[in-house]
Amino acid sequence: MSPARTATRRRRALVAGACAAVGVLLSGCTGGVSAPSGSKNEINYALPANFTPNWIVPIGTPGHLNTNNSSISQAMWEPLIAYDGSAGEIGWNKDNSLATDAEFAADNKSVTITLGDRHWSDGEPVTSRDVEFWYNLVRANKKAWASYSPGKAPDVWTSFKTLDDRHFTLEFDRAYNRQWMLADELSMIRVMPQHAWDKTSDSGPVSDLDRTAAGAKKVWTYLIDAGKKISHYASDPLWKTVSGPYRLKSFSTSGRVELIENEKYDGGGAAHVKQINLLSFTTVAAEENALRAGTVDYGYIRASDLGIKKSFTDLGYHVERWSGWAVTYMPYNFNNPEMGPVFKQLYARQAIQKSVDQKTLSEVLYNGTAVPTYGPVPQGQPSAFLSEEQKAEPYPFSNSEARKLLTDHGWTEQDGTMVCTSPGEGAGHCGEGVEEGTEFRMRVLAQSGSTETDNMMSALQSSFEETGIDFEIKTAPVNSVLSQTGQCEPDDPACKWQLSFFGSAGSWYFPAYPSGDALFASGGGSNFGNYSNPEVDRLIDRTTTSSSSDAMLAYSKALAEDLPVIWLPEPDYQVSVIRNGLGGFAQDSLANFHPAMWAWTK
Repeated sequence: MSPARTATRRRRALVAGACAAVGVLLSGCTGGVSAPSGSKNEINYALPANFTPNWIVPIGTPGHLNTNNSSISQAMWEPLIAYDGSAGEIGWNKDNSLATDAEFAADNKSVTITLGDRHWSDGEPVTSRDVEFWYNLVRANKKAWASYSPGKAPDVWTSFKTLDDRHFTLEFDRAYNRQWMLADELSMIRVMPQHAWDKTSDSGPVSDLDRTAAGAKKVWTYLIDAGKKISHYASDPLWKTVSGPYRLKSFSTSGRVELIENEKYDGGGAAHVKQINLLSFTTVAAEENALRAGTVDYGYIRASDLGIKKSFTDLGYHVERWSGWAVTYMPYNFNNPEMGPVFKQLYARQAIQKSVDQKTLSEVLYNGTAVPTYGPVPQGQPSAFLSEEQKAEPYPFSNSEARKLLTDHGWTEQDGTMVCTSPGEGAGHCGEGVEEGTEFRMRVLAQSGSTETDNMMSALQSSFEETGIDFEIKTAPVNSVLSQTGQCEPDDPACKWQLSFFGSAGSWYFPAYPSGDALFASGGGSNFGNYSNPEVDRLIDRTTTSSSSDAMLAYSKALAEDLPVIWLPEPDYQVSVIRNGLGGFAQDSLANFHPAMWAWTK
């Protein structure tokens, strides 16, 4: 989602002007479009269709996992440790980090961080107290933090010790894998201006409220409530104290965002272009029309449109694939009162997975710009984390084998749909909790605005029908999909959802170390469908504590075989269309965008 770390972890850009500027061709845009570009002081960047930015607070909360939110806020409030692929390889981007060093203890049970000599835009220094402010708020409100997974940050940190204004030590509850701690946990820390934000009302005094749990809860509530007022973002004094290369100029509820250079920035990653306009569109077609009209400098086309690439290069653009460090999937809701008992049967999940022809979808539907996903580790790029079992596709496509799995377990086809006719446990029966007469009917709420997603859902519907599985498709904007398909209990009215899809550009973009603690550990912050397997929990725990390469391989194998979700082809993040002369950057495989790096080279 980024979604999710989405939620929590990723996505894209801005815009200006009016749809009327280029006539009815742009009637699908929502954020407005600038006049044809020509100014070297601005860049018009197209956000993914229907990925409307809706959050500014540098603390993610459920329902605000659109990864564009994270990229926008990081341009204004730099992370403690920016771990990204902005230079072409995934690593620590020190130019856009507030920390300059992280020294682990020999026993891997603590780390001492050094801050750079940096200042907020109001002139106040960035200090250890600003990091402690974030730490205190997250510890006191962790269950409301979208990135929280029990047993992970902030639970892994037992104390925060200030050494001086630019040095502090975080102590851990045990020894951890350094790579995981740095890339996955410490990279989540967002340094926030304690001297400006540690209060409970607009007119209230700033004090050390965060240092008590009760005070931290009140400050959290104040900041989160302010974050819900999108139309006030540009005028609210809260959001004017920044540390990053950009500050906010405007933020529209329709999705248009304008960032302007922070003249007070004193870090190593200063902006090259004064203003960035992030443009929002309801459909890819509307965005492509904006490219043709010359009102977008950095946009994208559908994979299916690669055949007309020349029509864009003739207009002064070049086309580049943007591959991602991600996996794509549809989560099951294992707590859904209707289908949850069916989803909990491994044979049923195997039958569903065998009904997905990933190779054909990747080659035909995505025009070769996607790769199959057979498990929890990204497969689009070589890595030491990928097991041979996952690479080998444990459940190859076969409708006939999928049907046999169901009929061997007590299902009989009636009027084209499989029905449980042998309830109960044991061989030849439907399994625990599956009642007699249960029909194999699944509903998905899928992201709208993507032709590839629409076509894939239709293809899946046809294939599932061959197996005897009914598949109903409903669509909604991605923010709505994310907000309607969260964790729930079976008796919760919000637990009606069965399947969810929000991955037209990839469902989950990992940090550098692709541990599944947030996604697949019991109670994980982005474990939307409440998947739970004690053995998998043990394997995930080992990936975070052991330095052995075998830990990730065992995890990769286990989840390729246990199918916590429906694995689907992983598409390129996007097929980018970039105006000639715009450069100075690499396309980050973690799906962040980094506007400070963009520059007009000619």
